[in-house]
Amino acid sequence: MAAFKGVWNQGFWRSVAAEFTATLVFVLISLGSTVDWAAATAASATAAEEKAGEPGGARPRSGAPDPVLISLCFGLSVATLVQCFGHVSGAHLNPAVTAAMVVTRNMSLAKAVCYMLAQCLGSVVGAAVLYGVTPESVRGSLGVTMVNSRISVGHALVVELFITFQLVFTVFASIDPKRSDLGGSCALAIGLSVCIGHLFAIPYTGASMNPARSFGPAVVTWSWENHWVYWVAPVLGGILAAAFYEYLFCPNSEMKRRYSRALSKAPFTSTPYCQVQARLGTDLLGKEPLFTIMDMEQGRRKQSAPEIEVLGEVLSSV
Repeated sequence: MAAFKGVWNQGFWRSVAAEFTATLVFVLISLGSTVDWAAATAASATAAEEKAGEPGGARPRSGAPDPVLISLCFGLSVATLVQCFGHVSGAHLNPAVTAAMVVTRNMSLAKAVCYMLAQCLGSVVGAAVLYGVTPESVRGSLGVTMVNSRISVGHALVVELFITFQLVFTVFASIDPKRSDLGGSCALAIGLSVCIGHLFAIPYTGASMNPARSFGPAVVTWSWENHWVYWVAPVLGGILAAAFYEYLFCPNSEMKRRYSRALSKAPFTSTPYCQVQARLGTDLLGKEPLFTIMDMEQGRRKQSAPEIEVLGEVLSSV
């Protein structure tokens, strides 16, 4: 079956293992940047001063980690892992990228399903490792993506859709074999697209752009509020980006010629059909048309008319 093309061989399982490992490392390192160590340090210092009887006063407490730090950590980790695993599995690390590859027929459906399962499992393991090594006092929400209370769920869908669109569009533009102008690092370009998505969307939705990235910490902390947003919007944004790039902005020339030939064919003008129709003089059902039968009957009547006249003359002579 076409859906199982390239499955059940050593290279396939190597690719699936690479997706699991890369996503595990990505989630572990990236979510680690969301841990607010500064806030815990300030709280500990205040408690120590109060215990010693010193007037500590109110210390400034960081409400959240630095978004620039988080953006750079996510972007650079993606760039590094794409460089490391790109030649092994393609380094998707993201179910939205995998779905886009299926839509553009660059990957079989069965392989894509296995990729997504490996990505989600790697994300859960990575988040679990981070949960285990991080002190409870600074663990916080463990980087769970949440919709800002000041925007609606619909607005969150739009934000996630667009930041994933620009990410997947960057992926396709960076790996396009038809381009001859590519230079520099494709992995760095993809990492920077992740970085700018986070710089923009962290205050809105936490900037997921990746269903697996949101799935891991949600499972570990069992926090599912509006979790469906982080599946629907990224997958839809990835599919739209892939379709726009492959079929609108940079279509494949061979595919374009194939579609043009298919659309230019006129119906019912096949040469073999015309030859058979001309030879047999029949319609599509292989039966003689009605007007042919009527003409044959009229011809028989005209042929029989002279015979009747001759027979009458012979009878009259007798």
